[in-house]
Amino acid sequence: MRQITIAIRGAGEMATAIASRLAASHFGRIVMSEIPLPVAVRRKVAFSEAVYSGEMVVEGVRAELVRALADLPPVWDRKAIGILVDGEGGFIAQLVPDVLIDATMVKRRKGSLKGQGSRGTLVIGVGPGFRAPDEVDAVIESNRGHNLGRVIYEGEAEPFSGVPGVVAGAGAERVLRAPHAGMVRPVRSIGEAVKRGDVILYVDETPVYAGIDGVLRGLIRPIEVPEHEKVGDVDPRGDKAHCATISDKARAIAGGVLEAVMHRFHGE
Repeated sequence: MRQITIAIRGAGEMATAIASRLAASHFGRIVMSEIPLPVAVRRKVAFSEAVYSGEMVVEGVRAELVRALADLPPVWDRKAIGILVDGEGGFIAQLVPDVLIDATMVKRRKGSLKGQGSRGTLVIGVGPGFRAPDEVDAVIESNRGHNLGRVIYEGEAEPFSGVPGVVAGAGAERVLRAPHAGMVRPVRSIGEAVKRGDVILYVDETPVYAGIDGVLRGLIRPIEVPEHEKVGDVDPRGDKAHCATISDKARAIAGGVLEAVMHRFHGE
């Protein structure tokens, strides 16, 4: 197969799972874009952390922050993924990738993404907000359930439900949300065991408590957030190893993306 250049918008958990799966499948020319202040909760499995630290390793795959597209070739030579700060995706027209994946997971209608690359660019949208084949070439289902990870070539993903998936019997109560807009001030760390009622963080001066017993799997950085923003995630299974490994949901979505890419380029 010829060398294929892949651009991924977003570098949070879902986008990271996708990039990791593609890199493990020997797609070696991957660049991801992020906003200047990423707000990932599952930071141990998000390449967006490279924006703050310069690099990030997830399950053995390394991503490195780059300042410009011209910096990508040596990163790719090191078998790493490039992370570019470009929230608007302006780099796409300059790069002209073979594959463009929107994994920003904004869950709202984004309109057509076709034409952002070249006529031959494979355009994939992850989750709700995209319709194939008029807006993208393929949509990947992101809702938990029977169709999770399915590649949709005609139609769109299920609407965003707003209801967190159930993990070991816990649903909405495992997710921590900001009670109002303000600055997040964490007082616990990812990987710590917590009990229901423990203070995990403050938003300004307001405490946010754990709703269940478990391990703190995700925690947002100290950053300004709007009201109801997801700021933490408690895993009731209590396995610390889950904090630094990609979730089953993210792996399924990544598998769908890989299928769509191979469907287009297999045999080239």
